[in-house]
Amino acid sequence: MTAASARIATAKVRSGAGTSRRRSRGWWGFSPFAVYVLLFLLIPTVLAVASGFFTADGAFTLANFSAFASPFIVSTFVNSLWLSAAVAGISAVLGALVCVALVSMNPDGWVRSVVDSACSALAQFGGIMLAFAFIALMGAQGVLTVWLKQTLGLDLNSLTPNGPLLYQVGGLIFPYVYFSVPLMVLTFLPALAALQTQWAEAAATLGAPRRVYWTRIAVPLLAPAFGGSTILVFASAFSSFATAAALIDQGGIVPLAIKQQLTSETIPGVANTAGVLALGMVVVMAAVMTLYAVLDRRARRWRR
Repeated sequence: MTAASARIATAKVRSGAGTSRRRSRGWWGFSPFAVYVLLFLLIPTVLAVASGFFTADGAFTLANFSAFASPFIVSTFVNSLWLSAAVAGISAVLGALVCVALVSMNPDGWVRSVVDSACSALAQFGGIMLAFAFIALMGAQGVLTVWLKQTLGLDLNSLTPNGPLLYQVGGLIFPYVYFSVPLMVLTFLPALAALQTQWAEAAATLGAPRRVYWTRIAVPLLAPAFGGSTILVFASAFSSFATAAALIDQGGIVPLAIKQQLTSETIPGVANTAGVLALGMVVVMAAVMTLYAVLDRRARRWRR
């Protein structure tokens, strides 16, 4: 082996060792997040789901799944599904309109920066604080409730037979949309901003009108990203708990039904109903997130 060959071989060995060390440091940096996910997501999920397969005495059984024949359980899943679908549909339309308005502005301008920052904050604004804000706005004696009644004669408290609108399952649409629209903006805006102006110019050069550009080029390209963002909003609404728990006393949706079953068994003869509900919720979320992953993979093809 010549001296030059020896130097090349030594450099390759050192390069390989450096790459291994960088990968090792990367895994060490990832380990705190992995431990956090393991302790506070994976293990609780496995324990909650697994509990649905055992009796109160610890014996394996499938009889617990008879809980899905209960009208109460069926209604909670139906309520969660239509509520999440309504929130996703409204948020998708409103969020897309906001994205269309933002994409025409200067990316480095103050308006775009303020809206981006506001969306990042509002997408995480939920729980007790959001519930209290909407109670002050739309509650039985909320500011908007009193104003509508005094000004227009519209009483929000009489729109539903079971009490004020905000404290019903349908009333959750308002606070859910509040944090879902910013989430839609954050997830859909990058795809809309990735549309190249050259594509519209090329279509115009070939004689295509603006309508044809949107129907034949822009919309097909944006459809996977739009669908993925909508599905992500659906998943967020389906799994939300804290805001609903602060507004609704009884379990009208799946997360609240799980809480109710953990505190007091309400289905006679069925043990660990909360675990069965958790399993059903995991199945729905897994299907939704799988569809989101497929759409997101398709959307990323043309953004590369």
